Amino acid sequence: MGVITNKVERDELKPGDHIYTYRAVFAYSHHGVFVGGCKVVHFKPEQSLVSSTLAASSSSPSSSSSVSEVNVSSEAPCPTFPDCGYKQPKSGVVLSCLDCFLKKGSLYRFEYGVSSSIFLSRLRGGTCTTAPSDPLQTVIHRAMHLLQNGFGNYDIFQNNCEDFALYCKTGLLILDKNGVGRSGQASSILGAPLAALLSSPLALLIPNPVGVATVTAGMYCMSRYATDIGVRNDVIKVPVEDLALNLGFKTLKRKRKAFDSSVSK
Repeated sequence: MGVITNKVERDELKPGDHIYTYRAVFAYSHHGVFVGGCKVVHFKPEQSLVSSTLAASSSSPSSSSSVSEVNVSSEAPCPTFPDCGYKQPKSGVVLSCLDCFLKKGSLYRFEYGVSSSIFLSRLRGGTCTTAPSDPLQTVIHRAMHLLQNGFGNYDIFQNNCEDFALYCKTGLLILDKNGVGRSGQASSILGAPLAALLSSPLALLIPNPVGVATVTAGMYCMSRYATDIGVRNDVIKVPVEDLALNLGFKTLKRKRKAFDSSVSK
């Protein structure tokens, strides 16, 4: 891995690695946590899982199970691993084999604890963070716990597959539920038009199009950096056992005070 790409080979993976692959001709990336044994725990929109299960149920006349009773996604039967697609009812957290996760795409490993200069050099979000990773066994424990208990409702901007993997790796949650989530990919989507908007008045002062493009790119990178969980001050470490689906702001606020006081000591 390096500044250009995070692409890795399968034999380089370690259980607890945050991995991702690109979908729709690099339009977006899908993230998950490699837990060993060619298995990946990842987070998907529950609606797509339910609809695929509905389709499979309706096509099978002998099936008498309701959708709520099915805990294996029928999105695409895996010929290799019988438990591929395992999930709890009404949860978007899924256990898949590596092949089904990649869907013939290339394999990339997300980087943790990178320097500010490396982070800013990545023009595309969703590839690295300045935040350090917790021990790999802790990461696996979080992923497997969330497989059994869920990770809340999927939200493309505030609670997506990258947010899931980032939480598993760091245990960090963001207090401001109205802001941008942990996902660098979501920050890129929001940061690009914001940078273009902020730099547009400079076009009158900088006649050179290259200069305007440079300023816009700089603002875009800085907007991504400002939302990175490694530099934000509105994040808190939450044990996975306390990550209830209805976790309220007041509870988080009390935990944050306790966390801040322990750090100050």
